[in-house]
Amino acid sequence: MQPNFLHAGIVGTGAMGRGIAQMAAQAGSQVWLFDLQPGAAEAAREALQSAWQTLVGKNRMSAEQMQDCLGRVHLAQALADLAVCDLVVEAVVERLDVKQRLFGDLEAIVAPGAVLATNTSSLSVTAIAATLKRPGQLAGYHFFNPVPLMKVVEVIAGLKTSPEVCERLTGYARQFGHTPVAAQDTPGFIVNHAGRGYGTEALRVAGESVADFATIDRILKDQMGFRLGPFELMDLTALDVSHPVMESIYHQYYEEPRYRPSVITAQRLAGGVVGKKVGEGFYVYEKGAAQVPAEPAAPTVTELPPVWVSPKAARRQELYQLLKDLGARIETAATPSPAALILVAPLGLDVTTLAAVERLDATRTVGIDMMLEDAATKRRVLATNPATRPDMRDAAHALFARDGKAVSVIRDSGGFVTQRVVATIVNIAADMCQQGVCSPADLDVAVTLGLGYPAGPLAMGDRIGPTNVLEILFNLQTVYGDPRYRPSPWLRRRGALGLSLTHEEG
Repeated sequence: MQPNFLHAGIVGTGAMGRGIAQMAAQAGSQVWLFDLQPGAAEAAREALQSAWQTLVGKNRMSAEQMQDCLGRVHLAQALADLAVCDLVVEAVVERLDVKQRLFGDLEAIVAPGAVLATNTSSLSVTAIAATLKRPGQLAGYHFFNPVPLMKVVEVIAGLKTSPEVCERLTGYARQFGHTPVAAQDTPGFIVNHAGRGYGTEALRVAGESVADFATIDRILKDQMGFRLGPFELMDLTALDVSHPVMESIYHQYYEEPRYRPSVITAQRLAGGVVGKKVGEGFYVYEKGAAQVPAEPAAPTVTELPPVWVSPKAARRQELYQLLKDLGARIETAATPSPAALILVAPLGLDVTTLAAVERLDATRTVGIDMMLEDAATKRRVLATNPATRPDMRDAAHALFARDGKAVSVIRDSGGFVTQRVVATIVNIAADMCQQGVCSPADLDVAVTLGLGYPAGPLAMGDRIGPTNVLEILFNLQTVYGDPRYRPSPWLRRRGALGLSLTHEEG
């Protein structure tokens, strides 16, 4: 099969440039490597040979195919050597002036119909193309590292980009075996924009002393199925990378509260505690392994009190069945007895608010997160309020750990941990659809492939139920008074009409 581009130039031969070059050569293109750093292009070609030898060793490529690919990789001694290319992709430093100057030089070298592509992750494609004579020939082509393994590519049209340019790049990504998604030229495009909720909301939870980093990570992995907890993820990407992205998107959206960064990461970045690569981040690393504090054991309680469940509890009947299965003594009177453990199961509200509104004895009141069906999670999460007695806290912990399931006990928080983090993720994704950043289908595909979430944000919202997500957000606004939690019109309207969050207007 003939590739969409016969000659592909790659400017910048670091990890990202090498990855793009590898896929282009495997797709059948003649690839030209150029780097201003002396010896960098040669080193990149050697790295490509090593990568292909590894594939041969794993029987994923024949020795003949490896030689064919290697034969298609050429070294450009000067930028002028890229004149033959019908596509040039840059993967250089994230500075607008550098990229504008590079593309100005390239435009004078390549043929008028050649496509220019920027692998920028944070700069405006429109701004990069603004100084060109042919801005219609430039588009964003955002890959993720490592390119051969991360199978999603964002194809971004600037204000003047020709639709044909995006079509050719989209087809070329498919020839790589990747999944292309179309994004508007907005801060963070799709993946980096949609990823704002996970880390920033987890940081807010930690910043309120609701739970420590390890507990928050455990909860989000065990309750929702995230592969990495937010603090594990930030340690892996490193705060010198992730915190500037948080700040960049926040400022590019003119201080939109939904994207507000955290002082926690700013302070840790200033102190050099940036993550795994330096041996210390949210966790300490020894020989590359995170030293995770042991989880507290469930307390031993000789006699458990009877349990009374609030009539306003989420999944009340399911909670009753769970208590029955755990062997609890259940009270069913209109009000709890003086000895009863009082259970509430709010959506978005905190335990304190419910205790006050329902006129419950706060000293005996504990909350349980019932946003998801208990059978679908690997962990139960309980929350105390400032007045909860230690004996009632321990009784609740011991009761819900009776069947061996992991239990985390946290301090009071509107929406516990999972509710507020997932609702924030869903809300940001819904607003991206409202803004027309991308289609709902492309959003869920891009996030699943680019961030490794257990499901796309809109699919998550549909699983929980758009009306439940709305309730969580409205109640979070009540608890915190923060416009960060205001629901997107996309979510509000679909929730009100009982529609899927993926529903597009005809």
